[in-house]
Amino acid sequence: MSYYLTSEVTHRNLNDGTIEGIRHKYLPVFSVQYHPEASPGPQESAYLFDEYIDIMRTNRGE
Repeated sequence: MSYYLTSEVTHRNLNDGTIEGIRHKYLPVFSVQYHPEASPGPQESAYLFDEYIDIMRTNRGE
């Protein structure tokens, strides 16, 4: 199956339109190509860390 059929763009750079984030449609996998902890506001990207923690809790294999 093509990568393009199983993933979706979640973030784009506002300056040049390049892809900055992707998510797999069926697997618990996502990625961003920037430093979310360096966002301008203290809570700008907190949702990314929350989502990561949720994925780890759900899939930790106990």
